[in-house]
Amino acid sequence: MKPTILVLAIACAVAGCGVETVATAATAAALKQKELEAGRKTMQQTEQKVNQSVEQLQQREEKAAEADK
Repeated sequence: MKPTILVLAIACAVAGCGVETVATAATAAALKQKELEAGRKTMQQTEQKVNQSVEQLQQREEKAAEADK
């Protein structure tokens, strides 16, 4: 019976390692997801700033054109 207990103990230890690996992978995936979301938010904010700058530039050009008339 002792070899059976040893085999069961080894099996439980190996199964425990698998659970830890899965938990670690899930945590890493969650962190990557947060990084992606933060990157998307930064990209959207940057895009908005660029669009505002382009709009301001167009307005300045229009005012300059009107002043030249």
